[in-house]
Order: sequence, then structure tokens, then C-alpha cells
Amino acid sequence: KLERERGRVEGEDPAIGSACFKLGNLYFQQDRFEEAEERYEEALRIFLAVEGEGSEYVAGLCANLGKLYDTQGRVDDGLRMQKRALRVYRRVHGDGHESVAGALKCIGNLLQRKGELERAMGKFGEAHAMYVGLHGEDHENVAKVLGNMANVLNFQGKGAEALAMQQKALDIKRRTLGSDSDDVAISLLNLGALYRGQGMLEDALAMYEEG
Repeated sequence: KLERERGRVEGEDPAIGSACFKLGNLYFQQDRFEEAEERYEEALRIFLAVEGEGSEYVAGLCANLGKLYDTQGRVDDGLRMQKRALRVYRRVHGDGHESVAGALKCIGNLLQRKGELERAMGKFGEAHAMYVGLHGEDHENVAKVLGNMANVLNFQGKGAEALAMQQKALDIKRRTLGSDSDDVAISLLNLGALYRGQGMLEDALAMYEEG
């Protein structure tokens, strides 16, 4: 399809950019990272030329490149692209939008990987407040970012606080996704690891068995 679009149009055309974007997503899903990066970069160049830096396509491509770099262990590159995505999403949507919250969460994850725990917690806190404002407390995205915050608390040596936050995340997932959800199972395993870290082995075993 991409080659057909190239033959049909001349110059920088959004149809080619869109085809590159979709092909990049497909390559990413197949772990063909170099090819995915090439297609994303081509799409980014096209949409920058056609629509400018304030395009939502530009934001989405920056976000996907950030995730790709993170997958490759290129944390600084990933952080740079996610920050760029956040700037564009804020320009397009303002604060209080799902895409803005998602970018904040991605930045928090990358900061955590760099060991910048306070800054990571700040980004997760912003994302949490935004998700609650958008959806209320009982929503899977609220639960997921609470899980992220619990991980940071655990790395900071705040085991009791981490346990309480991970339990809150689990309770929300049970209500919103059902007990058979894979996300619930992940939270149970995370909670088990936290109990084990606190020396609460019977509680840890109960979580592992349920998960």
C-alpha cells in the first residue's frame, strides 16, 4: 500500500505519512524495531512539513518513537520524544485530556528507569489527578497509574505506603475489569512481591496463589 501511495502522489502527502505511520506500528508489533523507526521518522518528516509541529499526528509519532526507544533501552531518547509529545498534546488539547495524561505516565515510567524517583512520582501524580478528573476514581487507567506510584514508593523504601496503594489499584481493577482480568492477576503478583518484601510471607503466598 505504501508503494502504491508513493506512485499516486508527488511531494509530501499526508496519505504517505499515514501509510508510514501504520506500517511503523505493524513493524513495532513484530519487534522489527529498525524498520519501525525508519517508517515513523518518514511519517514524522511528512507531517511536520504538511501540518507543522502542532499536529496531533506529530504528537502520536513522537509518543510511538518514545515507546520504541524505551523498548530498545534508549531511555534518554525515549524521554526526549515523550516530552515533545506532551508539549504538542498540551498545545492541541490543553490539560485534562486522555493523551496528555498518557504522555505524563510514559514520562514517569522513563524517569523511574533513570532512577529519578521524585520526578517520576510527580509525573504519575499529575497523570493520576487528570485521569480521576476525566473518569472518576473507578477506572482502569486510574488503577494503572496507582500501580506505577506504588512501584516508586517501594523503590523509595516506603513499603507500607506501597502496599496500601497497590491494594487500592487492585480493588479498582476488580470493580472495573472483573476478577478474571489479566490486569487483576498482575496486580495480585505485584502485591505478593510487596508482601514478601515486607516479610509477610503468608500474605504473599495468598496473593501468588490467587494470581
